[in-house]
Amino acid sequence: MNPKEIFKTIKINKRNNLTELESREVLAYYGIPLVRGEVVKSIEEAKKFVERIGFPVVLKVVSPQIIHKTDVNGVILNIKNEKELFQAYHQIIKNIEKNAPKANIEGFFIQEMLSSDREVIVGGKYDPTFGQTIAFGLGGVFVEIFEDVSFRVVPITQEDAIDMIKEIKAFKILKGYRGQKPVDFKALVDILLKTSKMLEENPEIRELDINPIFALPDRAVAVDARIIIE
Repeated sequence: MNPKEIFKTIKINKRNNLTELESREVLAYYGIPLVRGEVVKSIEEAKKFVERIGFPVVLKVVSPQIIHKTDVNGVILNIKNEKELFQAYHQIIKNIEKNAPKANIEGFFIQEMLSSDREVIVGGKYDPTFGQTIAFGLGGVFVEIFEDVSFRVVPITQEDAIDMIKEIKAFKILKGYRGQKPVDFKALVDILLKTSKMLEENPEIRELDINPIFALPDRAVAVDARIIIE
C-alpha cells in the first residue's frame, strides 16, 4: 500500500502513530530490507509461521494504543520451541492486561530472531527551522545511553551518508575489531538514502526510528520501526 494511503487511513482513525505492521509497509515501499515476520491472530497461526522459518523467533503485541512495546512488556525474545511460544503468547496477553488495560490487542507480530552484536539506528525528525532531518548512530538499547549520533538535513547525498557513518564514535566497531569482519557499509548507505527519500516525500512524518538495524558483514536488516505522523 502507498504510504499516503496508510497515513490517510490512520488520520481517519484519529491516530498519529503507526502500528509495527503499518511501519513495515512504509519501509517495504521504499525498499528497506526487513527481518522476516508477519501478523498472527492465534497461536495456531504463530505455529504455522514457525513451521516455515523455524526457531528461534520473537513475539510482539500489535496494538494501535501501544507505541513502545517494551515499556508494557509486550515483547518476548529468543523463543526456542513450541512450549515457549505458547507461554510467550499468553504471557504477553497478561502483561498487556496489567500494564495497558485500555489497549486493544489486534494480534501479534512474530518474526525471525536474528543475532548481531552490532546494531545501528536510522532516525528522522521534523525540525520547525530546517524541515526534515535524518540521523544515524549506534542503535539498540545503547542509543539513549551513549547518544552517539550524526545528523543531516534531508535530502542527503551518497557522500553525506558515508560521512554520517564515519562521524560516529562507534565507527571503529563497525569497521571490525578483534578479528571481526567489517559490516556491509554499502547496505547502510543504501538504507540512509532510502530513508532520506521517504522523509523528503512524506513531510507529514514527524518522528521516525528504525531501531535496531542489524549491521552484518553481508547485509543490513531493519528489525523494528516506529513512525509518528502529523
